[in-house]
Amino acid sequence: MQPVPSMGYDRAITVFSPDGRLFQVEYAREAVKRGTTSLGIRYKDGVVLCVDKRITSRLVEAKSIEKIFQIDENIGAATSGLVADARVLIDRARVEAQTNRVTYDEPIDIEILAKKMCDFKQLYTQHGGVRPFGIALLIAGVNDTPRLFETDPSGALIEYKATAIGAGRATAMEIFEDKYREDMTKDEAIELALTVMNEVTEGRMTEETIEVAVIELETKEFRKLTPEEVKKYISKVKKKEPPKGEE
Repeated sequence: MQPVPSMGYDRAITVFSPDGRLFQVEYAREAVKRGTTSLGIRYKDGVVLCVDKRITSRLVEAKSIEKIFQIDENIGAATSGLVADARVLIDRARVEAQTNRVTYDEPIDIEILAKKMCDFKQLYTQHGGVRPFGIALLIAGVNDTPRLFETDPSGALIEYKATAIGAGRATAMEIFEDKYREDMTKDEAIELALTVMNEVTEGRMTEETIEVAVIELETKEFRKLTPEEVKKYISKVKKKEPPKGEE
């Protein structure tokens, strides 16, 4: 008897291959790996989100590319993968956050929101006629403490102190393992994020290609940094670079 070719399992999202794999979910993860680098860092008084917009042409209007989104007053999300899929998930996350406010008159818990989004993603790995979302989200925010969650196309989630998604994940995680500290200040966390981006982009980052947002414990408010603020942080990071040929 001839073995069933793997293509048969490729075409049906709800069918496991003989070795227990869901190929469509794996393909969705590959879409994320090809996406731009996004990262999150939890510091002692808040969370930083940072993304590389990957602007490939001087004809592109940089401000039209958005990869960090506000979900609620105290919650933001960074994305990597298929941007159109990201918009659908962000819209749903906003509805979940506002439903919680209307129902309970309080902001939604970050972990509850992350789990709700993962439940929604997981549905798209289980039913025929649909495909998984080709997107990973970093969901960050502040309730009583800063929280940072990574969600993947399968619907799995993990809480991190610092993490990255997209093409530069391996480089970012290596730097985080070496340089991350739990007692970092906001400025130190932003500088660490930009140090990673500088490495990932091979020194080509500018205030137009990098987007940064913070959610602070004191104010419990999501805020995107202006291009002028990002430029100042970038100049600090580039001043600290070792000379060529030196470590």
